[in-house]
Amino acid sequence: MHDPFDLTTVLFALLAIFVVWKLRSVLGSRTGNERPPLDPFQGPRANGDADAKAAGNRPAAAEDGKIIRLPGAANDPSVQLVRRNNDPDRWKVLAEPGSKAWSGLDAIAAADPAFAGKPFLDGVWAAYEMIITAFARGDTKTLKPLLAKDVYDSFTQAIAERERRGERIETTFVSIEKAIAEDAQLRGRTAQITLRIVSKLITATYERNGTVIEGAPGKVVDMVDVWTFARDTDSRDPNWRLVATEAGH
Repeated sequence: MHDPFDLTTVLFALLAIFVVWKLRSVLGSRTGNERPPLDPFQGPRANGDADAKAAGNRPAAAEDGKIIRLPGAANDPSVQLVRRNNDPDRWKVLAEPGSKAWSGLDAIAAADPAFAGKPFLDGVWAAYEMIITAFARGDTKTLKPLLAKDVYDSFTQAIAERERRGERIETTFVSIEKAIAEDAQLRGRTAQITLRIVSKLITATYERNGTVIEGAPGKVVDMVDVWTFARDTDSRDPNWRLVATEAGH
């Protein structure tokens, strides 16, 4: 008959007790009063939440679905604006230093810290090509989101009259040579920038019978346009719209 308390049994029992104690010390024990895991998309919990009270004035990670930027962070718009205003060449891609447009661009950037010269100019070049070619095709669907209502109405009226006469335009966009801001203003919360745009196009207008009545197929011509773009700086829509046009001289 074996002794139930032989040395091997005692050693295994002691080892089991040690393992249980170690796990308990590391993982803790559950009492039934634990809070559910924190939902990172919720704000502080209801009144009586000790964690929320203990937070005091610490910056929240998120509240009402908005990201709270840390002061001084690299992506903080206020820091970007300070750096931009200290840069003597901040608007060189868009305007002449010391010009009226230069100071207007500063005012626009103060109202909209995300505004920057190069991205704006890239957008203008893309919009200019889209508007020129869409107008020639009579593509009002493409034009509508790019134009203010009165400009859109004027363009669609010109397209309708052209179609009534049986005329058509063939336009090939070649390049934009230069786009320089002649004026920039902040009117209330609306930013407006007027640019003189120098471009190269191939364009010809044809009668119903195919006769060329304006322009010349295959001939590159220089075009000068003065276009004004505007945007509400309070709007979440980042797009600028064409609000006025005139031929340049």
